[in-house]
Formats: sequence, structure tokens, C-alpha cells
Amino acid sequence: MTTTSAVPSSSPFGRTSTPPPFGRTVAAMITPFRADGGLDLDGAQRLAAHLVGEGCDGLVLSGTTGESPTTTDAEKEALIRAVAEAAGDRVRITAGVGTSDTRHTVELAHTAERAGAHGLLVAAPAYSRPGQEAIAHHLRTVADATGLPVMLYDIPGRTGAGTALAADTLQRLAEHPRVQGVKDCAYDLMKSAKVLAATGLAYYAGCDEQALPLRAIGAVGCVSTVANAAPREVRAVLDAYDAGDPAEATRRYRRLTPLIEAMMGTEHPGAVTAKALLNALGLPAGPVRAPLLAAGPEITSELAAALKSAQQ
Repeated sequence: MTTTSAVPSSSPFGRTSTPPPFGRTVAAMITPFRADGGLDLDGAQRLAAHLVGEGCDGLVLSGTTGESPTTTDAEKEALIRAVAEAAGDRVRITAGVGTSDTRHTVELAHTAERAGAHGLLVAAPAYSRPGQEAIAHHLRTVADATGLPVMLYDIPGRTGAGTALAADTLQRLAEHPRVQGVKDCAYDLMKSAKVLAATGLAYYAGCDEQALPLRAIGAVGCVSTVANAAPREVRAVLDAYDAGDPAEATRRYRRLTPLIEAMMGTEHPGAVTAKALLNALGLPAGPVRAPLLAAGPEITSELAAALKSAQQ
């Protein structure tokens, strides 16, 4: 099954023929909080400007790394408005709106559109364990609700009973004109390759360790937690590959791997490790919200050493 959606095509080397719909080097941005736990909108603006200045052309707000389960709807809206004001003309802003309630997700989508988002990130509902047809109906309903392009979030590890988006579900959803991308955290390269071959969906590696492998089979970019702390290094991997130098891309990717492992391969979620590094760098981050706990001094020191090594 093929589609004719107006999304970028991809060649083995070189940039896509049209700009990717959600950016290319996309940071899954943390949500800065003040010391008292409140939303730090000034910090969010400064961090967004920093990430854009360091090479990110896309930002995902209110994703898992942005601690969306513990931010309110009003905070999510305020965050979009603040970042759009600071950097909206220089970066593609994608708002995470996924919830387990279709009506609530649609409400968040409407709010995100009004607040200035350029796209929506929507996952399969968690906990209620809908089947594939129910998941497809949920995602189509959200795509129907606004005029914004939708990035599907395929992340079975964070949905009820490990529910993945099946290849045929992704292919059917690709027929919707506003379903334009996939943030791929399914760890299923065969499925990704099949959907890439059959659709025009713009694929993004949602797991940092898969940024280069997925680019090699046709993904257009990545949605990166590591880019909060190392945006230039994340972009450099894609830049080298797109310049037709896979050997250099591999060298840069291998240099980045210890930092990816340090940030994503521990018991601490990416929001925790990214905030630990940003705080150590003097950039806006602040505390995490419970039930998350901040990284201790030993972990923070290990993270800082891994970052320094990646930047050499």
C-alpha cells in the first residue's frame, strides 16, 4: 500500500528533497521548573533559544522528557506560547498531546494549535489496552481535529500491555493527509523498513541509539533527549551522513554512544539525566517533579564525564 501524502522523500545519502515536516535534528526538550517546582517560562525561552542556536531545527514540547504526566493543561499551553514567542520563527515546534482519553487529547490538540505549535505528537493510549482498530480511530480523531501535521509516537514500552502500532495500522494511518511522521521507539527495524518502503511517512528515531541506524534505512532525522545536552554532537551525526560520508557519521555516532548510554541506559529516565546535565552546565532546567527523583552527585559526575568525552 502506498500513499501520496505531501511528506519528504529520502535518498540513501543527502538531504531530503523537501524539508522534513517536524524538523530534522529535533530536541525532546525538558520542561524547566523553578526551585519551588513551578513552571519556569523564562527558562524555557532561554533553553529553546540555546538549542536552536546550537543546531536544533525542531523542538518537541511536553513529551515524556518534558515531564508531560506531571504538567497541567494550562502549563502545557503556557509552555508552547512562551517557546513560540522566543523561537517559533526559527524552529518547528511539535506539541505532545497524547493522553489515554480521546476527548482530552483532542482538547489538547486544539489548545496547542491556538498556542502556536506547528505539529502534534500523539501516542497510542496507555493503560486501557485498546486494539489496533481502536488505536487507529483514536489517532484519526486527533488528526481530524486540527489543521496541524501529526507525528505518531510508536512506543510500546510506555503503552498498556506494550501495545505497538502494527505495520498495517501505520500504513492505513498514512493515508490521512495530516498524518505525516512517526517517532519510532518500537525497536523493530523490520517493521520500520516495511512502513518506510510502503508509505511517505517521515520517520524519526525516538531512541538516541537508533538515530544513525534508522537514518540509514530512510528516516529523516531524530527526536533526541541527548540533544538537550549535546545538540551539536547529535546534529553532527546526521550532517555527516547527509553529506555522503557514512564513515564520518559512524565515527561521530560511536563517540556519542557513551553519552547516550549514560543518559538513557540507567534506571534514571531521560528527563532526570538531561536536567542533571543542564543544571551542571548552568542552563535552565531546575528540579524534576515527583514521582521522579533527581540524579545524585555520583550520577551527575558520570554524566558530565560522558558529555566531555563526546565533545572532544
